[in-house]
Amino acid sequence: VALGLYFPRKEYLENVYLDEPAGMPLLRIHALRDSHEEVAHFHLCQNLIISRARQHENNWFQIKEKTGLLYLSKSLDREDFNMLSVGNWMPVPKVMLYVFLSSHPFQEKECDSATRTTVFLSLINATAPACSSLTARQLCFTEMDLSFHIKENKPPGTFHQLQLPSIHHLCQNLSISYKLLAAEGAPFRYNENSSSVRVTQRLDREERERYELIAKCTVREGLREMQVEVPFLVNVLDEDDSPPFLPNGTDTADAVVEFNRKEGTVLSTLTVYDADTTPIYPLESSRKKYTGTIITDDPWISETFRVEHIFDEIHFNPNGSQVRGTRHEY
Repeated sequence: VALGLYFPRKEYLENVYLDEPAGMPLLRIHALRDSHEEVAHFHLCQNLIISRARQHENNWFQIKEKTGLLYLSKSLDREDFNMLSVGNWMPVPKVMLYVFLSSHPFQEKECDSATRTTVFLSLINATAPACSSLTARQLCFTEMDLSFHIKENKPPGTFHQLQLPSIHHLCQNLSISYKLLAAEGAPFRYNENSSSVRVTQRLDREERERYELIAKCTVREGLREMQVEVPFLVNVLDEDDSPPFLPNGTDTADAVVEFNRKEGTVLSTLTVYDADTTPIYPLESSRKKYTGTIITDDPWISETFRVEHIFDEIHFNPNGSQVRGTRHEY
């Protein structure tokens, strides 16, 4: 059975500072389900990837199997930093981790699951800054874009947590609260108690392909209040679930051939729309999806005439939103 669980992000980014204590929460990773029965289990593989050629055993980072919370299992000291940054040509050394996903508890060292996301950790050559020195933007949001991919026709579920686990852990004297600003009726909910964002119903890409929301954060320190807003984007991923359709309902066109036509003359056309998919590259894979056929028993007709297939991306506008599709011309 193919794994149905999936990650709503292809990658995650976070900073790690020197001498942060073991147990320090870094970030929370979420998974969405393919069917209601599934339960997500997260797993971290043993190696850190330091640069293209180098790997190192992971002694510093762990993930909670049931919640997806990534945390420091050992403080990163100066010696660790020097060892991990050797040969790293970037101004801020980065290490890379793979987080794997399964619908059953992981067996020891099982790291071949196809479902994985990448975590990039920037190693900062300094101790964590004082909360008072951070801007509202730094206190509220990481450097990651808040951009997510949710598959259509899948069960509802939680796919992001707005509150930053590390900031919440370090800056307990500050009050940080969030709101998700969305058009009325948008299928997303923010839970103030858990600071999590949930998709509340199955999505349909043929109805809407992209949702543009805003995450708003308010930081209060004594009488001082700061606010910051960032875009929060959800792209709906397609499942091939809608048949192609014909604008006038007929899938056949008659061709009348007059005497003395030149080679290359167009005798008849037939248009097919597909709201479900957009042109795939390489183009041959889009061509193979649909074929045009001349229906005849006469070999001379088969040798003399041919069907050409051209296609391009078009936009449909259901409910006032723009959805991509394909127009096939034969």
